[in-house]
Amino acid sequence: MPMGDLFADDVDRGPARTTTLREAAVSCAKEESAVQTITPFLWFDGKAEEAMNFYTSVFKNSKIGRVTRYGEEGPGTKGTVMTATFQLNGQEFIALNGGPQFTFSPAISFLVSCETQQEVDDLWEKLSEGGKKGQCGWLKDKFGLSWQIIPNALGQMLGDKDAGKAGRVLQAMMQMNKIEIETLKQTYDQQ
Repeated sequence: MPMGDLFADDVDRGPARTTTLREAAVSCAKEESAVQTITPFLWFDGKAEEAMNFYTSVFKNSKIGRVTRYGEEGPGTKGTVMTATFQLNGQEFIALNGGPQFTFSPAISFLVSCETQQEVDDLWEKLSEGGKKGQCGWLKDKFGLSWQIIPNALGQMLGDKDAGKAGRVLQAMMQMNKIEIETLKQTYDQQ
């Protein structure tokens, strides 16, 4: 069955119906998340299990949930991950090995709010390893997924009622790759 047909509602699956990718993913989400109603669903080309293991090793308070593997019917190689659920700091995710048809774009990113510079530094280095460091706290990891590693202090300074302070902080941030809290504070405090 072509990959595009797996999501079609009117596909004739015949008498020996197998579980589709959508059904497996919905089943995983229902079993793993009773409260959360919106779950990021990440499409990988054969790297879903590696990505899940990587992300759960980077973030504290993370865990692997249910893993569903392809069977004889495919479309993936028997025994490889079809879908997997995992949590990063309590946020549920689903990973799919769907093939090369779709890739990640910087138009979608995950913003990670950090309390300290140490947290920013650690996440910045771990997530950008094998990927690409960008401007203004953005990076692309080795799987092509975009992240924003942002200290909470940045939002507080940008939201200041003093437009001069907020503007200086914005200009300083625009010159940074990894966000440096102390540099932002110095800029913010200038007279």
